Amino acid sequence: MYQYDEYDQRIVDERVVQFADQTARFLAGELSEDEYRPLRLQNGLYIQRHAPMLRVAVPYGNLRSDQLRMFGHIARTYDRGYGHFSTRQNVQFNWPRLECVPEILGLLATVQMHAIQTSGNCIRNVTSDPFAGVAADEQFDPRPWCEIVRQWSTFHPEFAFLPRKFKLAVNGAAQDRAIIQAHDIGLDLVRDADGNTGFRVLAGGGLGRTPILGEEVSAFVPWQQILNYCEAILRVYNLHGRRDNAYKARIKILVKSLGVAEFARQVEAEFALMKDGPSTLTQAKMERVASRFNDPLLPELPVNEAGHMAHLAGSKAFANWVERNVRAHKVQGYANVVLSLKKSGVAPGDVTADQFDAIAGLADQYAFGEVRSTHEQNLVLASVRQADLFAVWQKARDLGLATPNIGLLTDMIVCPGGDFCVLANAKSIPIAKAIQQRFDDLDYLHDIGEIALNISGCMNACGHHHVGHIGVLGVDKHGEEWYQVAIGGDQGNEAALGKVIGPSFTAAEMPDVIGALLGHYIDRRHEDERFIDTVRRIGIESFKTRVYAERLEAMEVC
Repeated sequence: MYQYDEYDQRIVDERVVQFADQTARFLAGELSEDEYRPLRLQNGLYIQRHAPMLRVAVPYGNLRSDQLRMFGHIARTYDRGYGHFSTRQNVQFNWPRLECVPEILGLLATVQMHAIQTSGNCIRNVTSDPFAGVAADEQFDPRPWCEIVRQWSTFHPEFAFLPRKFKLAVNGAAQDRAIIQAHDIGLDLVRDADGNTGFRVLAGGGLGRTPILGEEVSAFVPWQQILNYCEAILRVYNLHGRRDNAYKARIKILVKSLGVAEFARQVEAEFALMKDGPSTLTQAKMERVASRFNDPLLPELPVNEAGHMAHLAGSKAFANWVERNVRAHKVQGYANVVLSLKKSGVAPGDVTADQFDAIAGLADQYAFGEVRSTHEQNLVLASVRQADLFAVWQKARDLGLATPNIGLLTDMIVCPGGDFCVLANAKSIPIAKAIQQRFDDLDYLHDIGEIALNISGCMNACGHHHVGHIGVLGVDKHGEEWYQVAIGGDQGNEAALGKVIGPSFTAAEMPDVIGALLGHYIDRRHEDERFIDTVRRIGIESFKTRVYAERLEAMEVC
């Protein structure tokens, strides 16, 4: 975990005082709503459907146990007893009172946390692989680079009021777990032919109303120059990005309109003016940031520890959980544990105040006090001893956090939707619950195998529906809630955007629609073939035919 130095802490403390004054002046009528709006947005405060929503930054998904306990305290004292993990690895509180927000930010500052730039037209929270630093397939630890980007981008005066919000992600593993192709800038750590470290740089990605996968603008930028290169991208965007139309203001629209070759040419021209400038990194700067990470020293332990193997052989439930929820660690004798926030009947990503406290206890006892949040809205206990997995499973099960469904149908990504968000066209959470209840059979889920179901309540795509194997989008039709379905999306190294199968469905139809898609997959799949592989092999037309034929039959029966 990165530990603040005195400058980090001073910046956060000063921002708390500043925003407290701004909020007091707004409540006193000294600032208008128009004047206050950009101030609250860059401090993570939205006005949602029912109440303010505070979005707390979780840089690249890293959390300490004391920070989790603070979330529990905030949820219990200032909210309605829970918090929500978003697809940006952040935490959202949906019910704080406006006048209490400065006090909440003050409490967050005591545990090295803030809500700075979690909203607004600025560079948002930097995201990364939730297994960064501990993944078995990791080639580079991206966390120091994420931290450098975070420090560079926070309060950068040139990029505080961009044409639109701006998101970066960094990957350092063989398998991309940060969806770098779906970001305004995606940074992929690589080595050139001579073994030098640098970045493959993607730009122009994003989901939302116009989903586009980012394209490569540079195959290799030396690590010393990466901030200069990112700054060149942002300057080109700041210069040409649309400010007259919010729907066309993202960098993806600019890259698409210019063409990636012309966009890259302009970036290179700007970069030529900035190369070796003030943002150039040195080995000393890198080492200073890297030294602030106090990762535990992990001595290698025996693999296939006798007690662990006995528990695997003696408990099918434990073995199923290990298969689905435990991931390989880079150090022998350790594992990474995914705590599922997708128990049937619970809104995906929600954590109660008591669960926050209990997870902190698990982290302290078994994971060196560290937890990671994922963009799939789950949590990770990093660096758990293999010998402790059975105890962790037992305690996580008691907390409702051990559902063995990671990567399966009910491990859904779901935005808050119309229950909370003023932008939503339809509710997301009730659809997720109906699907959870319909397919709440672990044997059936394991037979279906890996499948990603993502649900968004509007075109802003906070539920990442475009990159779901099955993507569901809530739409408004004459004041009624309907749901559009796409299949074939994917994330990772083979990222793809799903294709809509046809006209939308009512909320009541959605479990049957999912059932028809799964039924067709089961009928047509090859042995050991995933849902997404079957879609790629046979195309969407036969899936479409199956779904709408079953829909027609159901209507005739009625």
